[in-house]
Amino acid sequence: VQLQASGGGLVQAGGSLRLSCLASARTASNFAMGWFRQPPGKEREFVAAINWSGDSTWYADSVKGRFTISRDNAKNTVYLQMNNLNPEDTAVYYCAQSKTGYLTDRANVYIYWGQGTQVTVSS
Repeated sequence: VQLQASGGGLVQAGGSLRLSCLASARTASNFAMGWFRQPPGKEREFVAAINWSGDSTWYADSVKGRFTISRDNAKNTVYLQMNNLNPEDTAVYYCAQSKTGYLTDRANVYIYWGQGTQVTVSS
């Protein structure tokens, strides 16, 4: 399975971006998907996850209320809508496919990773 993340860019504080993650295999629809990020000089951290059917989601406290994860299994695509961005959201964002259909924030449960897309938020 290959995951291709896109949609990153440079945005001013308070702005919005929508990230997309296209999976190469239709079987990805059977598994939970997640977004992680790695800020400059810091470790990778969990952002959001969505279960296989899309009816359950989980967010890191730092993005709750501002970010929304969704998926369109017919298009093999997962999205991350990011609103009210702030400079602390600056990071490389990665999408990942879990080895199960259920929500988790544990990076070691995700077995396929995209290449990452850069999000930079200016103040």
